[in-house]
Amino acid sequence: MIASVIEPPGDYQRLLGHVPIGVMFVARTASHLDFAHVFVRERATLGRHLQDLRGRIRPSGMIWVSWPKRASGIPTDLTEDVIRAEALRHGLVDVKVCAIDATWSGLKLVVRLRGRG
Repeated sequence: MIASVIEPPGDYQRLLGHVPIGVMFVARTASHLDFAHVFVRERATLGRHLQDLRGRIRPSGMIWVSWPKRASGIPTDLTEDVIRAEALRHGLVDVKVCAIDATWSGLKLVVRLRGRG
C-alpha cells in the first residue's frame, strides 16, 4: 500500500499506532496513492488538497480527511457537512466517519463508483 500524509500533527505516529507490513509512506507529491491522510483546519485549504489528491489517488484508493473537533478549541470553519459537500465537488463520497482522539475527527472519502472508470 502506498500512503502519504499531509500536514499531520506532531503526534501523528502516536495517533496512527502500529503500521502494517507492506505500507510504504511516500512524499506528499507522489502519485498512484492507495491511501492519503490530510489534516486541515480551513475550507479553502481542504478544497485545494482534495483537488490535488483526487488526481493522485488510484481509483480504488481512499482519502482520510481529519479536522479539529469544535470542543478542541482549535479555530476551524470545517464541519462534517462542509467536508462532504466539498468532497462531492471533486467526485468523492464519504463512506466512514470516526473520532480519532479528543482533538481530531476523520472522514473517509473514496472515488464515486461512476468515476472509477
